[in-house]
Amino acid sequence: MLIREYQEELERKELSPYAALSCQSRGRKIPEEECSIRTAFQRDRDRIVHCKSFRQLKHKTQVFLIPEVEHLHTRLIHAIQVSQIARTIAKALRLNEDLTEAIALGHDLGHPPFGHTGEVALNEICPNGFRHSEQSLRVVEVLEKNGEGLNLTLEVRDGILKHSRGATSLRAVDSKEQKSITLEGAIVRWADSIAYINHDIDDALSAQIVKLEDLPSKALDVLGVRHSTRINTMVRDIIENSYNKPFIGMSELVLMATDEIRTYLYEHVYPHKRIRYEAQKAERVLKELFWYYLDHLEEIEPKVVPPHESKERIVIDYLSALSDREALSRYEEIFLPKPWAEE
Repeated sequence: MLIREYQEELERKELSPYAALSCQSRGRKIPEEECSIRTAFQRDRDRIVHCKSFRQLKHKTQVFLIPEVEHLHTRLIHAIQVSQIARTIAKALRLNEDLTEAIALGHDLGHPPFGHTGEVALNEICPNGFRHSEQSLRVVEVLEKNGEGLNLTLEVRDGILKHSRGATSLRAVDSKEQKSITLEGAIVRWADSIAYINHDIDDALSAQIVKLEDLPSKALDVLGVRHSTRINTMVRDIIENSYNKPFIGMSELVLMATDEIRTYLYEHVYPHKRIRYEAQKAERVLKELFWYYLDHLEEIEPKVVPPHESKERIVIDYLSALSDREALSRYEEIFLPKPWAEE
């Protein structure tokens, strides 16, 4: 028996009836010979971790664009934290941990530079709008590996596409289009919210944008004051509320408290004048780069241009792949004057 087959047999014996089994994956767009060691979902996870877009997350802002504050969360740290939270839940519920990890690590591969500010800017200028979840799917299907894509399984691609709630309340009922085809994808959708709510609180406190006593006291009474306590409360509640059930969700009490914290962030932290001051600069950088490259497509490197794409699509793909540093460097090279060099 191959090592992969042994692992697939363990999944059949040990995982929940509601788990997605790797041996029953709906497959890849391009059929491939199976690995003798790794399951299909393990291969997907490895492809994501080793791709260029994953490395780029190291220098992409999560939310805060305040240069004087060190140790703020990056998009890469966010992906790792989402993966850790999601794996904890999946393991406790006896769901497929490998599938959960692959979705979690790949969920933000298409996020543009400058965090949600960058997403807003590209959404305003892209003819058909811009959503980072859709761009993440495009990255793994079309743009990675010099235009070949990663050829991931349907379950991972579906989870990546449907991971984001955006600004929608946690209490809103997911539509059919928003629901992942696997419970593992639903876990990542919850883990994404848990991770950003808690690390954005920490970043806001570090940046002295808010004080601990400013946060909703009733919500903290339920969730806890400390970062680790809040996450533990949320994760435990999801596990206890979802164990041996065909859905993933929180109890009403914890859900209300978590959503109250999320609402506070959207109303008092993200629109804060210090954040908006830097965000307006970042928006201008991306928009001016967009209009410039529309007229200078020949300057786009590397030239991964899928056939029959519009100029706007090509530029959006290019800009969304840049790190914060790369975007600022391109802007400086193109728009800022340089000192005269001595002959």
